[in-house]
Amino acid sequence: MATIYDVAALAGVSPATVSRVFNGTSVSPAKVEAVRAAAAQLNFTPNRAARTLRRQSSEVIALIIPDIENPYFTEMARGVEDVASEAGYSVVLCNSDSQIEKESTYLRIAIAEHMSGVILAAASDHTNLDEILATGRPVVAVDRSTGHDIDGVVMANRDAGRIATEHLLNDHRRVAYIGGPELIETAADRAEGWRLAHRAAGVEAPLDLLRFSSFRVEGGREAMEELLALPEPPDAVVAGNNLIGVGAIQVLSEHGLTPPQVGVAVIGGLPFTTLSPSAVTIVRLPARHMGVTAARMLLERIRGDDQPARTVVLRNEVRAATR
Repeated sequence: MATIYDVAALAGVSPATVSRVFNGTSVSPAKVEAVRAAAAQLNFTPNRAARTLRRQSSEVIALIIPDIENPYFTEMARGVEDVASEAGYSVVLCNSDSQIEKESTYLRIAIAEHMSGVILAAASDHTNLDEILATGRPVVAVDRSTGHDIDGVVMANRDAGRIATEHLLNDHRRVAYIGGPELIETAADRAEGWRLAHRAAGVEAPLDLLRFSSFRVEGGREAMEELLALPEPPDAVVAGNNLIGVGAIQVLSEHGLTPPQVGVAVIGGLPFTTLSPSAVTIVRLPARHMGVTAARMLLERIRGDDQPARTVVLRNEVRAATR
């Protein structure tokens, strides 16, 4: 039996577009014709329940994030809520704890509760959106991509890692990088920026100083302890996110190496520290703007926008440490 994905592939459109055609949502005449021709060729009959979901959807959207305790994501959530509230929508905040099982549960709830759409910071590269996309509900990815043909808003992560490293290489010789899980796009891309900065400086990145951990304070602490235990420890470190930065600085301070004795660059703002802000290089990430942008894109889709999926890349700004 043909599926919505078979029709989409034959018609050369996304599964969401197929759903919109059968839901009666505004779609260009050319795409309507292509979808209906493909459906006829494949003897595809749309599911009546799925076809009525759009008309039954509530003015509620789900925001699924991996760590509600991280100020980066709460700042992003504020941007989403500001835009949604102004448009008359409520936001349900869901914390996946970077667990696929919890994330899948929230996605099923979004379907069962007839929510209008989802903004998602994926738990991992194994996130599966097939079920919710088959209902025609729009999903916008934030912070990291999902591998699905949907809208997304991401940071310029490779540039962030490169810029942070370049600033440290001006005054330091052995610059380490501590990132989150290697399979998460943001961690891998920022690490690649670290490598690129070394290459641009005419040296090979010291792979003994590369660490992947968690995106939490404990991850920064554990990795920093490992780095300081090396026969030749680093004289500077790039922290792959804000909480890693906090953990790394805590350990450095406990070892009597308060910045700027050891150079530190943090990708994202430091949410809490006793250090003078001028002691650390900060690569600022516009988290609230990410939330605002994602919410606007989602509302456009809810209202019937049928343009091809697009990805918005947000730029960073740097505040260099002073010595």
